[in-house]
Amino acid sequence: MAKARTQFVCQNCGTAHSRWVGKCEGCGEWNTVVEEDPMGGIGSGPGKVPKKGRPVALTALSGEIEEAPRIHTGIGELDRATGGGFVRGSAVLIGGDPGIGKSTLLMQAAAALSRRGHRIIYVSGEEAVAQVRLRAQRLQAAETDVLLAAETNVEDILATVGEGKRPDLVIIDSIQTLWSDTAEAAPGTVTQVRTGVQAMIRFAKQTGAAMVLVGHVTKEGQIAGPRVVEHMVDAVLYFEGDRGHHYRILRTVKNRFGPTDEIGVFEMSDKGLREVSNPSELFLGERNAKSPGAAVFAGMEGTRPVLVEVQALVAPTSLGTPRRAVVGWDSARLSMILAVLEAHCGVRLGQHDVYLNVAGGYRISEPAADLAVASALVSSLAGLALPADCVYFGEVSLSGAIRPVAHTAQRLKEAEKLGFSQAVLPAGSADLPKGAGGRWNEIDSLPDLVARIAGSKSALKREDEDV
Repeated sequence: MAKARTQFVCQNCGTAHSRWVGKCEGCGEWNTVVEEDPMGGIGSGPGKVPKKGRPVALTALSGEIEEAPRIHTGIGELDRATGGGFVRGSAVLIGGDPGIGKSTLLMQAAAALSRRGHRIIYVSGEEAVAQVRLRAQRLQAAETDVLLAAETNVEDILATVGEGKRPDLVIIDSIQTLWSDTAEAAPGTVTQVRTGVQAMIRFAKQTGAAMVLVGHVTKEGQIAGPRVVEHMVDAVLYFEGDRGHHYRILRTVKNRFGPTDEIGVFEMSDKGLREVSNPSELFLGERNAKSPGAAVFAGMEGTRPVLVEVQALVAPTSLGTPRRAVVGWDSARLSMILAVLEAHCGVRLGQHDVYLNVAGGYRISEPAADLAVASALVSSLAGLALPADCVYFGEVSLSGAIRPVAHTAQRLKEAEKLGFSQAVLPAGSADLPKGAGGRWNEIDSLPDLVARIAGSKSALKREDEDV
């Protein structure tokens, strides 16, 4: 029999190496390569003859489609992020920074499902049963019939949840603490994490129980362990938030049974997480409408429109290299907007520091915020406050043109609901409401926006001189 070769696996990305190296060639991290046994529970080792396979039945694409049965938690924001509730037989991976509220959210969801008559099992690998009970008392969930267990061995967990009546939902907190007898590696390594997740997903598919796995995140904010884990599960959710703010966002990045760009917004309190049904009011609650450099952006998160304030500060600098600081937006995108303003609009910002912030700690990912950012920058440079009842959205191209974006009607409807009567948007938007041309200002290029702001400043100067 051939001798099994030892392999070295990166604990950050899962890349296998033939020998030990200080720096992983896959992810570039240092001191993450660990020696592992290739026979440790994954695949078949050298010398093992594979058995003959059996043919499986082939079916056509056409046929009746059965809607995936879901378990509704009753927590609206959680159901929205998961696409309507947990699907039976699915595996959901939830990641987030330490202390962000993952365990709090799952305990509230477990208690809500238990009150609806579902059988819920909560397995904690990081806390004792007494600690989980203390959290349940704080969240007013101690009177529910949620079943608890403090265990990290995969085989013992599967034997426990498989005994008796099938559970409707199983929560594993967290996957980095699991270890299996079939893998000869330390808990938290790539081999153990992959083996544990495979076993949990196999149990969910065979029994029809929904499985929720909690995963640690790296310093970059990604779920720790091999990226293959995210491909194995049915849905991946990230729990985001800033410790300096009291809100939390549950963002969907993968979902086989629903949309992948939905968010659920929660507010952290001493009694747990509270749903925020209207995030726009939360992000605009402390807005100063008379200050220069502030523009309201009408964005979209999945099917939900969200209004958020973009703040900019442009100040002269004495340094040779101006400072560019961005919070809540892409720094490369800001550099592009600054270049377009200077090349096509004559706005010189080479001798100014630029600070950009998205109010409330919210993070914008869509390019439709280009127009709002440009408006805030020009407003701060000119020292002129933008209209308090106006929203901005549109994508800026390198030529200075303003490109239309999707969901125009939904953005405007949300703005009207919150009392905004004006909007600056790209010309030629497909779904612009009819008969609304007097309230919505359509522009073709970025120079038109700068001219509009400069014109309003000139009008104000003339009014002051007349007075």
